[in-house]
Amino acid sequence: FPGIQADILTLRGERVEVGGGFLAVRRPWPSMLRGIWGAEERFRETYWTKWSGMTVGADGDEQPGESVYFPGDGAKRNEDGLFWVIGRIDDVLNVAGHRIGTMEVESALVDHHAVAEAAVVGKAHELKGQAVAAFVTLKEGFSPSDDLKRELMQHVVQKIGAIARPDAILFSADLPKTRSGKIMRRLLKDIADGRTLGDTTTLADPKVVEKLKSEYEGKEG
Repeated sequence: FPGIQADILTLRGERVEVGGGFLAVRRPWPSMLRGIWGAEERFRETYWTKWSGMTVGADGDEQPGESVYFPGDGAKRNEDGLFWVIGRIDDVLNVAGHRIGTMEVESALVDHHAVAEAAVVGKAHELKGQAVAAFVTLKEGFSPSDDLKRELMQHVVQKIGAIARPDAILFSADLPKTRSGKIMRRLLKDIADGRTLGDTTTLADPKVVEKLKSEYEGKEG
C-alpha cells in the first residue's frame, strides 16, 4: 500500500528476503494507530516491543527494534517481492510446559528449500498436553517421502529446538483456504484431533479438507 514500508523479519530481527516470518512496518504511515486511550503502556508493549533491544534490518538499512511496528501477523515474501499475509500469530502451543508459537514452527519449515507452504496446529497429547502437527505443501520438483519428513523435523530442531519437533507431518498438494486465501487452521486442528469438521462453507474448495482428513486418518491408523 502507498506510504507503508513493510518487511518480513525473524524473531531475531533479521530480514527475510524470500520466505516466511513476522510482518513488520519499518516507518510511520498515514492513519497509523497512535495509541490506546488510557492504556499507553499496553499499546507500546503490544505493538512496539517485538524487537526491542535489537538492531533490525541489513545492508545499510538497520534501525532500532523499538522503532518497528509489529501488527501481530505472520507473512511471507516471494521472489518477486510480493507479500502474503498468512494470518494472526496469536496461537501458542503448550508442549510439555513450553510455550511455542505456531508461527515460529511454520517459519522454520518454510525456511527449508523444499517447502512451499506450511501450517502448524496443536494436537492433543496424553503426556505433553499438546504436540505439534504440521501440514506441508512442497515446491515443484520435490516429492513426499519419509526421508524428507525426517529432514524437516530435524530442520525445525536446528532452527528452534528439540521441544518444537513436529510429532506429525502430513504432505498435501494444497491446504484448506478461504476464498481470500487465508488458511483455515481451525479445520486443520479438527483433523489433527480427530474431530468432526467444523463449518466449511467459507472454503474456496471444500474437497481439499475432506482429502486431507482422509489422508491424515490413514497415516494415524
